[in-house]
Amino acid sequence: MNLSINKDQLNKISNHLSKHNIAFQKVYNGDRPDRQPVHTVYGGANLFDANIAYKLAEGARKNLAYYAPNFCILGRLLQLDGWQSLPEDVEEVKTLQNRLDNLSEEQRKKETHWLAYTVYNKLVNKLNTEALEDFRIDFEDGFGNRSDEEEDETAIRAAEEVAKGMEIGSLPPFIGIRIKPFSEDLKERGIRTLDIFISTLCNITGGKLPQNFIVMLPKVQITAQVEALVQLFEILENVNHIPSGTLKMEMMVETTQSIMTEEGKNPLMNFIKAGKGRLVACHFGTYDYTASCNITAKYQTMDHPVCDFAHHMTKVALAHTGIWLSDGATNVMPVGPHKGENLSYDKLKENTDVVHRAWKMGYDHVRHSLWNGFYQGWDLHPAQFIARYAAVYAFFLESYSDAASRLSNFVSKAAQATLTTDIFDDAATGQGLLNYFLKGLNSGAISEDEALATGLTLEEIQSRSFLKILQGRRLK
Repeated sequence: MNLSINKDQLNKISNHLSKHNIAFQKVYNGDRPDRQPVHTVYGGANLFDANIAYKLAEGARKNLAYYAPNFCILGRLLQLDGWQSLPEDVEEVKTLQNRLDNLSEEQRKKETHWLAYTVYNKLVNKLNTEALEDFRIDFEDGFGNRSDEEEDETAIRAAEEVAKGMEIGSLPPFIGIRIKPFSEDLKERGIRTLDIFISTLCNITGGKLPQNFIVMLPKVQITAQVEALVQLFEILENVNHIPSGTLKMEMMVETTQSIMTEEGKNPLMNFIKAGKGRLVACHFGTYDYTASCNITAKYQTMDHPVCDFAHHMTKVALAHTGIWLSDGATNVMPVGPHKGENLSYDKLKENTDVVHRAWKMGYDHVRHSLWNGFYQGWDLHPAQFIARYAAVYAFFLESYSDAASRLSNFVSKAAQATLTTDIFDDAATGQGLLNYFLKGLNSGAISEDEALATGLTLEEIQSRSFLKILQGRRLK
């Protein structure tokens, strides 16, 4: 075979491509393989203690037991598949519960009310085992405007409580602190609080930090603010004998300037680069962002179009970089307006109606986030955990059978295009199906056994690359 390009010419072109391909891959190196929490709870630093995970879990369990004591109630109010025929009568509910309890999982999946039953039971198990995944000790909005003396004292006490939680093993899997922004008027307060917190904690623990510890920097508008936190990290690590590079940060995307600079450019990638490998996540601040867009209070919701714009801009800027993205919070709390004992029937009913409406709103907001590809969000109250986990589980479970069938069929054909249930699959769709199982496993909605039903091995799924799976299959 005659070729027009000689070996030297080919090597020159190939080497040039390799140089730039490798540089590109260093920036866009794909999703991180480690677990991403499905939510972050923000709570005022003044209220934090070592038992926060237990307290929030207990609050969530009590709310579920009182306002949705069985899967039929939750299924109806969230309108899960088959909700129209879920019984209301107590005895009919018990009969249905007993019948589903006695079926195998495969038999149960054929039942009309499988989704409501399964979501509810997964929710109960989650609240009993690990209700709180991620917590931010908040010195910003959740802390309010307090004197410097009070913030100093709170920073010391919060650090002491974290150290206590480390000792007794009571902290959630992920934890961190949110300081005040590095704006001109608050920069010194933010720096001082972090210094006091880290120095106090390290003095007690000998330089050790909790697992998955993170520092949140809110209202980032310019690169210099990220650079300043990196410089602060370097100093704190050196002084407190923390291994270099240990301190990590996340930032809030909550102003229009985080989406578009005065030059008409998206600055997020520059923020990431300024973090020097320490900036690992971006969280969206729904209410500050909508306010910066001049949206009035009544319409400041997570599913407002201006939020979708910011979400997609963030996605486009940071996709495949390994930076975790999180949506914001629903600010309507599932809390009844009437307190106290011996409430009248009307007041009890109003409490229930308010909580149920808030759950449905929160559920719809979480579903909207998931639909947009944001698999993490904020919660502000333990009663919100119910809508959060129900939405996550329903989102993945309701499409499990179809996704498992399509992925299994597609892989078995070793990348040959197939037609399954009238949907044409290609390699990009194969990656989308794989992403479904990766996110479903991460959230706990799907078990390892359910993922293995696709015919893939756990190692193949964890490779996170559909093309690598196909290449490996072809070599066998």
